[in-house]
Amino acid sequence: MLYPSIDSLMDKLDSKYTLVTVSSRRAREIREDKKRVPLVEKPVSHKQVGMALEEIVSDQLKFERK
Repeated sequence: MLYPSIDSLMDKLDSKYTLVTVSSRRAREIREDKKRVPLVEKPVSHKQVGMALEEIVSDQLKFERK
C-alpha cells in the first residue's frame, strides 16, 4: 500500500490498533451498505479498506476516544 502512507495515518490516530479498528469498521460499512458511498470524492483505491484509509487522511472520518 503506497497511499496513504502509514506516517500520515498515524498523525490522525493515536495507535495502529485504533487505525485498524476504525478502518475495518468503515470498510465493512461501505461493503455491506451500497447506499453508503465513500466520503472521499474520487478515491484512489478501489478496495473498501483503501477508501476508508483515504477518508481518515482527508479528515472525513474521525475517531474520538471516550
